[in-house]
Amino acid sequence: MEPIIKIKEVTFKYNPEDKPALDKVSLDIMPGEFVAILGHNGSGKSTLAKLINSLLLPTEGQIWVKGMNTQDDDKLWDIRQSAGMVFQNPDNQLVATIVEEDVAFGPENQGVEPLEIRKRVDDALKVVDMYEFRRRPPHLLSGGQKQRIAIAGVLALNSDCIILDEPTAMLDPSGRKEVIETITKLNQDEGKTVILITHFMDEAVKAKRVVVMDDGKIHLQGTPKEVFSNVQRIKSFGLDVPQVTEVAHNLIEQGIPLSKDIISIEELVEALCQ
Repeated sequence: MEPIIKIKEVTFKYNPEDKPALDKVSLDIMPGEFVAILGHNGSGKSTLAKLINSLLLPTEGQIWVKGMNTQDDDKLWDIRQSAGMVFQNPDNQLVATIVEEDVAFGPENQGVEPLEIRKRVDDALKVVDMYEFRRRPPHLLSGGQKQRIAIAGVLALNSDCIILDEPTAMLDPSGRKEVIETITKLNQDEGKTVILITHFMDEAVKAKRVVVMDDGKIHLQGTPKEVFSNVQRIKSFGLDVPQVTEVAHNLIEQGIPLSKDIISIEELVEALCQ
């Protein structure tokens, strides 16, 4: 199986004299995969997302989305349709005064037939559990609901891959929960490839693979268990580990024999009960 996204030796500089924001990064993402990309501010994770979506172009190296080179101007629309992007602030992506009109905006600009647009809008809103709000003004919705509408807009484009750049950073805990449940459902039930850029460790635990970036490079990648078992190394990048992993790590240091790869409360409870 070919990667849906292939990143090969990519370097990116915002200015020629600057230090690279990305430094010879290579990464393959397979169809249907859920990848979380972690890193503190300035690590290069948001730059990587914009490069995949062709909002930026590599200074060196190549990126392919479904076999299309992101530097091919003729494929720009196809690339952005294939790898749809959801940004941090949902208000920046909402363009219409009614929810269903907003979700229809992308397909209308593609020149999709009206009956097909109607179907896509209804299907997308049902997938993100926002169908009953289809005739509401977006400004009356909560932050989490607005973000789900933004995700529906990407789904209506028939995107195979959804890139989410810190989509929960501006949301309260209930809004974060709504959005993460929606993302997980899209991956597991709809088979969408998901790239989640986040600094919330409990969100990264939901992914199948975690990639840790620092200083424009990839330093760690693997399953959440593999990555978060490296507690001291994760902290050396200015990041935290999931709270339950931190508790387990502290207990291990106190001499309690526990596994180093505990990432959920259920696992910790079971290990302690044994």
